[in-house]
Parts: sequence; structure tokens; C-alpha cells
Amino acid sequence: MPTEPVRCAGALIVDDDGRIFIQRRSPDRAIFPNCWDIVGGHLEPGEGVEEALRREVTEETGWSVLHVLGLVGEYHWTGDDGLERLESDFLVRVDGELSRPRLEAGKHTEFRWLGEEEIALLDEHRDVNDGLIRRIAENGFAALRSIGL
Repeated sequence: MPTEPVRCAGALIVDDDGRIFIQRRSPDRAIFPNCWDIVGGHLEPGEGVEEALRREVTEETGWSVLHVLGLVGEYHWTGDDGLERLESDFLVRVDGELSRPRLEAGKHTEFRWLGEEEIALLDEHRDVNDGLIRRIAENGFAALRSIGL
């Protein structure tokens, strides 16, 4: 019997310089340990995609979403836990002190603002779904160029 994929929402948070916020996952995380990633996570029961997007941004950074600029893409992937996922990723602007995110304790160890010329950094420590996060970021930077940011 087929099962529905787990729904996820992701935020490509953009700053005034057209960079995207990324954070390093803790080395003891079950999926993508010690990898750079965008903000996001699974939808909770009864939660819509945009609700999850806003909740995840606040939980993982302490910031609040000001504007959802647009959908970057939807991605089907399977983690090394065997679960199939359907992830919807959005470009967003946030409110808060961008130099001082409040990283979620135990889940993320560091952050940085990624310029398009630094995109290869996203391949670091990736051995499952090789290239997925890089493709998401490339699509995000393409969307930023298309809207003039």
C-alpha cells in the first residue's frame, strides 16, 4: 500500500546583499549530520506549508518571516532514514538582527550567509542525496536574479 511522503517546508532566507542564510547541522543529527542546510523541517499534523515555514524560521533562528517572496521549488527525496519526503522551499525575508540568529540548541552548531560564488560549500559532508541542497540553493539564487535581488 503506497504511503504519502512526509511534507517539509524550507526557507531560503535572503539578506540585502542577495546572500542566503545557511546553518550547519549538529554532528549527531540522524539526517545530514555536520552538513550545511537551509532552515526548515517537517509539517506538524494539521499544519499548512506556510504555517510550518513560519514556525521553522522562528524555531531555528529566532527571526520572524516578514515576506514570502515566492516558491523556489518542490523536491522529492528520501533520507538515509528511509522516509520519502516532499519539500517545498521558499525565498523569504525576515525580521530580526541578521548577524545574531538564535540557533536551535543541539541541532545546529554554526551559521553563515552564503554568496552564490560560495555554493560549492553546500557539498561538504554530503553523501546522501548528493547535490540536493546545492540544487535548491542554485534555484534560489536563480529566483533572486529573476526578481532583481
